[in-house]
Amino acid sequence: MITLLADGREDAIGGLVVPYGAPVLGWERKPHGWCRGEACIPSFRAAAAETADGVDLVAFAGLLGRQAVADPGEGVVAVGEPVEPVLDRAPEFGPLPGLRGTKVALVFWASWCGCRYDLPAWEELHRELGGYGFSVVSVSLDRDPDHAGEWLAGLTHPAVVDADGRIAELYNVVNVPTVVWIDPDGRIARPQDTMTATDTFRSMNGLSSERAVAALRRWVIEGDTGTELRELRAPTADERLARLHGRVAAWLLRAGRTAAAGRHLAAAAALAPHDLAVRRGLMPLAGVDPFGEEYFRIWEELEAAGIPIYRPLPDWQEAAG
Repeated sequence: MITLLADGREDAIGGLVVPYGAPVLGWERKPHGWCRGEACIPSFRAAAAETADGVDLVAFAGLLGRQAVADPGEGVVAVGEPVEPVLDRAPEFGPLPGLRGTKVALVFWASWCGCRYDLPAWEELHRELGGYGFSVVSVSLDRDPDHAGEWLAGLTHPAVVDADGRIAELYNVVNVPTVVWIDPDGRIARPQDTMTATDTFRSMNGLSSERAVAALRRWVIEGDTGTELRELRAPTADERLARLHGRVAAWLLRAGRTAAAGRHLAAAAALAPHDLAVRRGLMPLAGVDPFGEEYFRIWEELEAAGIPIYRPLPDWQEAAG
């Protein structure tokens, strides 16, 4: 048996070749091809993933535009999300569908980041600007929901924990804090931006919370986004693969298989060295201090390579330190 990590779920499957008659990632075989609802993959295209014994899961995922990382020896395979051709709409999850008609600041944070101290300030903005048709939605990138729990107490804005990394994948978030603005129609008003709500760690990150909050208020009250960018920054193929290695590593760490997890973490780091949501975010599961020597070793590695830790948009923010 193999554990399939896909679509926010864990499912047991017989192997990487799925026998005919069973659905594959929600798609079913019909006489004219493989279909899911009204969408169909013609038989001549699907043939590339079909074998005498069934459908090759990884190859079939590729036909759907979804990458996959398989570790048959450890009994696990992870399938990523498809990349949309146009990234101007906010991928939906959790509370977002119910907030249509509202401006949303999607705030990515984690207990392993100093940005956890900004949550009360984001809550204040949520309450202050709510009368203008605005809501904060916070997304913790903690792989263990219990690590986020203590920081969520007393908050009234919608908050979710992205324990499997799927939301970070959908929004191509490589570090926290990252904030995305979503307009009332569910479209991207401002893509991934490094924004803070307090100056607690300004000496380290060089980010101005005063400018960030002023820009947010201008958007909520006056409709000024401050930028012409209206699409999410697209992930590269390597970034997508790195996240899948991270997902497999998280599953292995939870199962106590640290050596196997280490191989996937190394693969993720090689593919996307800048993705701290994976490299730092999985440290707590591995028993490594995310504020300790290993994190600062990675920081120095990235600085030496000229890779930015923080990625503020250039229109209003001071340069990151």
